[in-house]
Amino acid sequence: MEKLMSVVENPKEFIKLDRFDGTNFTRWRDKMIFLLSALNIYYVLDSALPPVPKPTAEDSDVVKEERKKREHDELLCRGHILNTLTDRLYDLYCNLKSPREIWTALQTYFEFKIFDTRPIMDQIHELQILVSKLSDLEVKIPDALQIGAILSKLPSSWNDYRKKILHSMDKMTVEQFRTHIQIESETRARNAISQHSSSAVKFVSQNDSGSGNKSESKTEKSGKIKKSGNFEKANLVENSAQGLVAMVSAMKIGMVTELNVATAAKNTQDWWLDSGATIH
Repeated sequence: MEKLMSVVENPKEFIKLDRFDGTNFTRWRDKMIFLLSALNIYYVLDSALPPVPKPTAEDSDVVKEERKKREHDELLCRGHILNTLTDRLYDLYCNLKSPREIWTALQTYFEFKIFDTRPIMDQIHELQILVSKLSDLEVKIPDALQIGAILSKLPSSWNDYRKKILHSMDKMTVEQFRTHIQIESETRARNAISQHSSSAVKFVSQNDSGSGNKSESKTEKSGKIKKSGNFEKANLVENSAQGLVAMVSAMKIGMVTELNVATAAKNTQDWWLDSGATIH
């Protein structure tokens, strides 16, 4: 506790945070929140906090002191946030005078995520709208940083595409990158449809094959049972009186007829499948 109080009283004793370069925003944000909370200045980032009232001649000493403390805390908070940004990000956000504006702008842009459950291009368009809003705040994000941010926000299923772009030596503008990723998105959509159709055809084919095997198995089993039963009956008859030989012959003829019918039925159970899947 004493060490913590010493750190709070003397901010220089804080371990210097790694500079935020646009990656691992969540980790940087959590460390930043801890730092600002330890300094008792995190409250100035609260969106529900009312603005500092303008000074008037009727202000009491208490009001003046509160205003002075608030302005000091906002200045200190702004300095700590900007101090933990890389030079490139510092140049982008230093024009914002309020620490809350800087914090909100960083959260809005770097917390944005892209998901597989929605069309990729629609989400990239939403991100471009955020960039446009930042431009209104005089935060001009260069093309290279925009492309890097989009790549970092792509879902894990796009890892191969991300690596391909990062290892590419070609420099692209944001518009060129949008065209490139749109082509990739459409290609993935077509491949997904084709793969789904192939899987459906394979599933139907396997079911039909299994059904045929079951039918064949039942037919063969039926034939074997009938054959075994008839031979047993024939043996019993042959051991009896000679007068029943004619009946035994008739049973054998019936047995052969039944087996022939079963075999013919089995051979005619052929299936023909038209999947209707066409690759353009």
